[in-house]
Amino acid sequence: MRALILIDIQTGFDDPSWGRRNAPDAEVNAGRLLTHARTQNWEVIHIRHASRETGSPLSGEGLTFKAEVTPLAGELIFEKSINSAFIGTGLEAHLRQTSCTDLVICGLTTPHCVSTTARMAANLGFAVTLAHDACAAFESNADTSWAALPKMSAEEIHTSAVSHLHGEFASARSVSDIVNHG
Repeated sequence: MRALILIDIQTGFDDPSWGRRNAPDAEVNAGRLLTHARTQNWEVIHIRHASRETGSPLSGEGLTFKAEVTPLAGELIFEKSINSAFIGTGLEAHLRQTSCTDLVICGLTTPHCVSTTARMAANLGFAVTLAHDACAAFESNADTSWAALPKMSAEEIHTSAVSHLHGEFASARSVSDIVNHG
């Protein structure tokens, strides 16, 4: 059985504090994938990041799912406060109970919660497809003064994260490919 896992596609990621991001169509692509999953009767699972940090954009109103991926009644929502959707949630138990062995993963952000969840899913024995164009990353805004590291663009970060996952932890595919070819 196949499951679609939509990770942290929340309004909190619209906050300007995150900086510039790539993939302006990621949410539209995720919505297209969600529509396909529903018509194919896949298990649909929404993951929400509820930050414990005071003032985080991923708290309060920032917990709201974006309109393109609003859950329907009966679709599961797992809430987490760390990068992995498997830690501290019932996600793995639910997937095993429903015999979901094939996972399609998308969401925000590619190098963080998407990557961590995809890696753990593969390590737990699930087959993982990463819908790479239904994911997005933000430019590097970390303090790199500790090393001679250049600031990375959102595109570079996204591409790097996808390339590190592809082949080892997941099969990276476009939404069109998944929708048109299964």
